[in-house]
Amino acid sequence: MDLRSKVILIYGPTASGKSEFAIRLANKVNGEVVNADSMQVYNELKILSARPFLKDYKKIRHHLYGFQSVKKKFSTGDWLKLVNIKIKDIKRRNKTPILVGGTGLYFKALTNGLTKIPNIPVKFREKVRSLHKKIGSKNFYLKLVKLDPLTKNYINPSDTQRAIRAYEIKLFTKKSMYEWFKDTKPKYEKNFFYKIYIDFPRIELWKRINQRTILMLEKGAVLEVKRFIKLKVPESKSANKAIGINEIRQYLQKKIKISDVIEKISIKTRQYAKRQSTWARGNMSEWMKINPNDLNKFLKKI
Repeated sequence: MDLRSKVILIYGPTASGKSEFAIRLANKVNGEVVNADSMQVYNELKILSARPFLKDYKKIRHHLYGFQSVKKKFSTGDWLKLVNIKIKDIKRRNKTPILVGGTGLYFKALTNGLTKIPNIPVKFREKVRSLHKKIGSKNFYLKLVKLDPLTKNYINPSDTQRAIRAYEIKLFTKKSMYEWFKDTKPKYEKNFFYKIYIDFPRIELWKRINQRTILMLEKGAVLEVKRFIKLKVPESKSANKAIGINEIRQYLQKKIKISDVIEKISIKTRQYAKRQSTWARGNMSEWMKINPNDLNKFLKKI
């Protein structure tokens, strides 16, 4: 199996061992690792984002990790511009780019192209969110389907985030989000990529998540959040969504115990892993699924 001519993509739920596998694969194919995780771009969130360790950087060259300030906006479009440059540079040096992460939207933008939806003013978006809060998810979904009938085939009534996004796009641009998607063209040919999805059994993954949560706290996650709080990052910035910040903030305010922190972070991380797996089922049907127990066999075949 010759993967050296490809750009290798590795996706999987959080705590599935993607980063470790990417390093082992890089050793086999003369590769370099490129980050495809929206939280691992932030410099100040090393522990909570489960960024690779310094020893990993020494083994294999890593790119786009911890380079962005939590105070700055960083979008999928920003990542795509940078990753296109990195792919070109790594290829030029006769190395194999290995993109690894759990942000499905990054991979979709790379393989399918980035949808050029016009920027929607913050005040406009806030009005849509206020409407959702006022009338509730069920009634909001009914209004969405009436406004944009195409969404009925793609958006689940319980998917609040996508429902709000679809509503604001249709209302502002007069064009369905899915019409925008249809008009999007990919930059690369399909055979340019080799796509791997680490399909981790749920019970085993839950155990790994619980263990990693404890390890994060042992490695200094509380101190990391203390420093984050001092930065006074605006609420609108994406870094605030990092799992663990609010939970540890509550602990620092003496509202909950450290045992509660572990439980809350573990639960929220499991919920996130479930959303990542749902994304994969809906958007990555053509990716090669590998059970983590078969990763060694896969590496031996290369």
